[in-house]
Amino acid sequence: MQTWVIRGVVLAVVHAVAAVLVAMLKASEPTGRTFVEALVLGVLVGVAATWAAVDAWRGVADRARAWVIAALIAGWGSAVLTIIGRAVLVDQTGTSSLGSALTGGAAFTALLVLIPAGLGLIVGTKLERPSPTAGKRRKSGT
Repeated sequence: MQTWVIRGVVLAVVHAVAAVLVAMLKASEPTGRTFVEALVLGVLVGVAATWAAVDAWRGVADRARAWVIAALIAGWGSAVLTIIGRAVLVDQTGTSSLGSALTGGAAFTALLVLIPAGLGLIVGTKLERPSPTAGKRRKSGT
């Protein structure tokens, strides 16, 4: 399976779940959402940055292209899943919200994946990989 499929689908689900949870919080308590929104945004950015850094550290082939495509998949997938989740769980959001979700919302989510992933790829290439013999014990000459 292509690496971008897994990354895109997982991040789309993660972003959609986070968006629906924040919408549920806004509906139940409109004044106490600032800290939670910032925390959720930080977690979403951290997931993409960490996963991309691990990809770079492991030396995954064609990782930059995989993350660009994954960001696009995550953006559009998250937009559709968020509309479905909000319609079912929060406020009966209709298909009239789908247009703005597929444009502005998808672009925002794609950037929330792409920019941290790019930084993660840069950081991951700078990390030192363990040597293959680091875990093996040296035999004594006796």
